[in-house]
Amino acid sequence: MSINYTTYTSQLANLMVQATTDPNFVTFLPGCIDYAEQRMYRELDLLVTRDVDNTTFLSSGNRHVTLSSATGTFVVVEQISVITPVTAGASNGTRNPLTPITKEYLDFAWPNSTNTGVPVYFAPVDGTTFAIGPAPAAGYLLEVTGTQRPAPLSAANSSTFLTLNLPDVFIAASMVFATAYQRDFGAMVDDPQRAASWESQYKALMMSANIEELRKRFMGPAWQAMTPSPVATPPRL
Repeated sequence: MSINYTTYTSQLANLMVQATTDPNFVTFLPGCIDYAEQRMYRELDLLVTRDVDNTTFLSSGNRHVTLSSATGTFVVVEQISVITPVTAGASNGTRNPLTPITKEYLDFAWPNSTNTGVPVYFAPVDGTTFAIGPAPAAGYLLEVTGTQRPAPLSAANSSTFLTLNLPDVFIAASMVFATAYQRDFGAMVDDPQRAASWESQYKALMMSANIEELRKRFMGPAWQAMTPSPVATPPRL
């Protein structure tokens, strides 16, 4: 059964034996949500976190480009493509995927911007800026694909992919954080096994969630969308 912000808060408070109106609980809640969400987004390569941005343009003769944040901020950039010809858009142009390479190679192969053309390589400079080589001969449009963080769960955003599809894992992750709030996170506490128990439960649930996510991307046995079978050895081709 899926949950939303209200039912999540109620279930969490019930497991913690805590009143939802307690000022300390209200202060604790945003941090708990952030802990659970960030941990799950990092540990699960969710398809729902992927986005495509077609709003970044190169500048002729400039080998650096800062990605647009029009659709959000990319956490992981998976692919960058140059759209050609320069007059084309994403719907009618040709995608030319760039190959990731080190910045040192770009510095060696194209030490300046005198030799321009359609870029072939890219390398990260910082979180939002990339170096490309060769420097673009025109202001080409880029298509950037990667992962972004969805909007967090809150009273204003009452449900997320995690609460709708992975509520059990989300609750378990939250309870790991909750044990720290209730001073049960370590050996010298009233219930030293409580944090370990929730951590163990979270990892067990994450394992099944990860298998399902891999199946979505046809990364199951033999690169198919099938559940791994302990009986079929070797896996089906």
